[in-house]
Amino acid sequence: MPEFARLALVVSDTDRARASEAQLRDLFAWHPPEEADALVVLGGDGFLLQTLHGMLDTGRILPVYGINLGTIGFLMNRNRAAEKLLVRIARAREHTIDPLAMEAVTQDGAVHRFCAINEVSLLRETRQTAKIQVTVNEKVRIEELVCDGVLVATPAGSTAYNLSASGPILPLDSKLLALTPISAFRPRRWRGAILPDRYTITLTVKEPAKRPVSAVADQKEVRDVAEVRVRVAEDRRLTLLFDPGHSLDERIVAEQFTV
Repeated sequence: MPEFARLALVVSDTDRARASEAQLRDLFAWHPPEEADALVVLGGDGFLLQTLHGMLDTGRILPVYGINLGTIGFLMNRNRAAEKLLVRIARAREHTIDPLAMEAVTQDGAVHRFCAINEVSLLRETRQTAKIQVTVNEKVRIEELVCDGVLVATPAGSTAYNLSASGPILPLDSKLLALTPISAFRPRRWRGAILPDRYTITLTVKEPAKRPVSAVADQKEVRDVAEVRVRVAEDRRLTLLFDPGHSLDERIVAEQFTV
């Protein structure tokens, strides 16, 4: 069980989150985030992802216990009695997430590096379909994928955009990545691939001047890319804390039986 001496409270700017913050502030002794050894996040999935990205950007990565005060709360715990929060955190189970590292080279040669918790996606910028060469571990697997785009998803992100694009749901501990086309035209029968997460995936844009493509690492976009390399960022591992019986891996399994 995790034990944390110094907790920080991070709160989204919504009425529900602020009301919950007012209750919690007086119940416990909170620390500034820069002095804490774990974060309690009040908000929804989007705010939690924003908080995680903030840690990835600074390099100071702490365990996070999220309390759902948003809509779905897929990555969060239920909002329960405030006075029992410390007991719940003490009983919480740790789940690790390996984000993706994206290196995108634009047509002018500039290099942009971002991390993604859910997925890295390439998307056409105009009406013209994209033409993308798919290389896995330096071996060309598809010479020309004609499509609206293609994405690489983590297990944690496999139930998000990847699932909407008819990609597979990956168990959290599977050590796999989903490589999923978006509205593929050619090869028409290709539905994507499931790859070990130790692999490096390179996506090269063909005819980039005529068929411009953008790359998006979660919410961070780079336009007019020429080539994108994606790998797991093992040095940026994230830890989420979940109440027993409400873990992320169980939710991912349950999504496969949702109709």
